[in-house]
Amino acid sequence: MNKTWLLLGSNMGNSKEQLSIARKYIHDSIGKILRKSALYQTAAWGKTDQPDFINQVIIVETRLPALETMQTILGIENKMGRKRTIKNAPRIIDIDILFFNKEIISTDLLTVPHPHIRERRFVLTPLNSLSPLLIHPVYNKSIHRLLIECTDKLNVKKM
Repeated sequence: MNKTWLLLGSNMGNSKEQLSIARKYIHDSIGKILRKSALYQTAAWGKTDQPDFINQVIIVETRLPALETMQTILGIENKMGRKRTIKNAPRIIDIDILFFNKEIISTDLLTVPHPHIRERRFVLTPLNSLSPLLIHPVYNKSIHRLLIECTDKLNVKKM
């Protein structure tokens, strides 16, 4: 079995409901959700002239390999109505693979660990609530240490 950490995010429509729907699709097509963080509200990162995001990290146990997991995620986003327009645009749902086991993967479709984890407090805060001692295989630092060192100043508010 594989273990993957996923970041869910939404800032269109009823974001809490979108995350709930995404979790159901993930459970049905990727695997068992072992743990989930609280929901966190954060101002949009990158392109700031849009509604706040609701984010959550979940840990999933799956039999799927990493690339098939990513392809399944893209299918879920598509089924939920995600339209890819401009970078950092508002999204009905966004699902990112943060970690997949302790693997380091770099393909055209997938980079694991997610390349921007240490730059984004909205990722590190919920991730730290679930796995503070998880070691980032590229930086060789715990999630807790990366959160302490994070220079992102956006407020991440637990809901």
